[in-house]
Amino acid sequence: MTAPDQRGITTIPSAVVAQIAAQAAYETAHVGSNAGGVLGIGARRDFHSRPEADCELYGQVAVLHLNLGLTFPTPVASTIQNLREYVREHVEHLTGLTVGKITIDISWLNPNDHVRKALQ
Repeated sequence: MTAPDQRGITTIPSAVVAQIAAQAAYETAHVGSNAGGVLGIGARRDFHSRPEADCELYGQVAVLHLNLGLTFPTPVASTIQNLREYVREHVEHLTGLTVGKITIDISWLNPNDHVRKALQ
C-alpha cells in the first residue's frame, strides 16, 4: 500500500465544477435556466434546463458565478440564500474544494398565471 504522502493528486477542471454547480442550482426550487440569446434574440427561458454556471479555481478555492431565472413572485432573498447554501454544500461535498464566493445574476422572472391575471 502506498503511503499518503506518496500518492498523486486529483485535479478537477473548473468546467466540471461549473457543471456540478449548475446541476445543484437546477435542483433548487424556483430556479430556471438563464435567459441566453443575444440582446434577447433567441433567448431561452425555461425550467427544464440547467442555468449557466462559470467557475474560477484558485488552488483549492472555487469562485462560482450563476446566471438564472426565477419564478415570480418568490421571496428572492430567501430563495437566493437557499440556492447559495445548496450549491455550496454540493460542490464542496462532491469535489473536496472550498467555495469561496458565489455570485448570482437573475436574468429573468417568470410570473405565474395567477399573478398575470391580477396585473391585467
